[in-house]
Amino acid sequence: MDKATRPTTSLLRLHATDNVLVATRIIEKGETIDGITATARIMRGHKMASEAIANGQPIRKFGQIIGFAKADIAKGDWVHEHNVVMGELAHDYAFAQAARKEEILPESERATFQGYRRKNGKVGTRNYIGIMTSVNCSATVASHIAREVERSGMLKDYPNIDGIVALTQDNGCVIDYRGVIFDTFKRTAWGYATNPNMGGVMMVGLGCEGFQIPRFKEAYKVEENELFRTMTIQETGGTKKTVEKGVAHVREMLSAVNNVKRETCLASDLIVALQCGGSDGYSGITANPALGAAVDILVRHGGTGILSETPEIYGAEHLLTRRAATREVGEKLVGIIKWWEDYTRRNNMEMNNNPSPGNKLGGLTTILEKSLGAAAKGGTTTMQAVYNYAEPVTTKGFVFMDTPGYDPVGATGQVAGGANLMCFTTGRGSAYGNKPCPSIKLATNTDIYTRMIDDMDINCGDVIEGVPLEEKGRQIFDLMLKTASGQKTKSEELGYGENEYVPWYIGAVM
Repeated sequence: MDKATRPTTSLLRLHATDNVLVATRIIEKGETIDGITATARIMRGHKMASEAIANGQPIRKFGQIIGFAKADIAKGDWVHEHNVVMGELAHDYAFAQAARKEEILPESERATFQGYRRKNGKVGTRNYIGIMTSVNCSATVASHIAREVERSGMLKDYPNIDGIVALTQDNGCVIDYRGVIFDTFKRTAWGYATNPNMGGVMMVGLGCEGFQIPRFKEAYKVEENELFRTMTIQETGGTKKTVEKGVAHVREMLSAVNNVKRETCLASDLIVALQCGGSDGYSGITANPALGAAVDILVRHGGTGILSETPEIYGAEHLLTRRAATREVGEKLVGIIKWWEDYTRRNNMEMNNNPSPGNKLGGLTTILEKSLGAAAKGGTTTMQAVYNYAEPVTTKGFVFMDTPGYDPVGATGQVAGGANLMCFTTGRGSAYGNKPCPSIKLATNTDIYTRMIDDMDINCGDVIEGVPLEEKGRQIFDLMLKTASGQKTKSEELGYGENEYVPWYIGAVM
């Protein structure tokens, strides 16, 4: 957003070609601002027509089409779902035309943080013990093990361990071990088990489920060791015995998990998941582009940023395909978009079912508008790779991962892909955190930051008041480094993260 295009502090024009303005406060009916008289009450974050728009003509915001008028819209009208339809767009993907060779700082000039360097070369920002489950039937036992360990107080003697987390899930049985659900969950579970923020892992099963632990171990050629243990309730002899044995296994792990110390690591070791939830009309103006500015800094320092939530870049994918490193990278993203179009049709849905009611109350009208703002989280650098859900992210720089837009499911895929840090923007006030991956919460507006001060780490609402995006991006990047070094986020202090492990089940459940 160029300050020079602002007509006043009450209304923002985001691009010279836009025919709508964004209200930064409540505009009362009959109020005249810069020669435009509001014909209705317009809430903060919502849109006002800056000119007459005929029925069927495009609505433009960010210099892009966000929908079409479904009736004549007069100058000064409130522009929202009552008079806007999404319509059909034909995008020019211009594959790789804006790709560029990124200038990466030499190691001697890169920022640093204090992280946990693992034997395999990965770097963690936290050091957790995870109790994972192969099936819903073992979820209670896994939770009991974690709670017994916490109640015992044994962790107090191991200061390098951040905690124990039960990562339970609600499937794992009636799935085809040759099918997409099994493959996706197998990849997700293994991704969490090997995430660099995990110091030790124990997987608990029932024994007769479809997701068999022996088959899982065979797939990844993993054997039990001091940091990875498995067991089943049926083989161990029931609930109580399994809980007792699980607590004993954890006790045996403690010394090995604790036997790490934070050391100086480069910012290039950071893999940052980019998320947004509870978006509003400010998201694409403040927090998302500010996070994008931080990602540009991260990439310059050799790090990795993972943009996800495919339904929430729908309609903005042409901006990403232009930045693809190669045509093949761009075409992979378009192929995923087409899969989502088919997926929603098969399930009697449409892509415009997202935005949510809360998004609409916050001023977002169509998925096109929401996506243009959401894509801004990815900054401006070249898109180096596109990954399927929960695939290991091995490419440095800005990348994309296919995930649903539902935050816990999307974030689970990113963490499974190796993210060791997360940044999460919100305008409506999402209550979210993640274990083992600390989540930095960025408020899009000052009101939600103030009201939910115990949940929000950074206020990006002051971008509206004149703070440059570059300055806010630097603030976010600096907090990334502090958080990676062990400073707790607000969501960590509140205890979020255990219930936010939500793998994506794509296929049929029998």
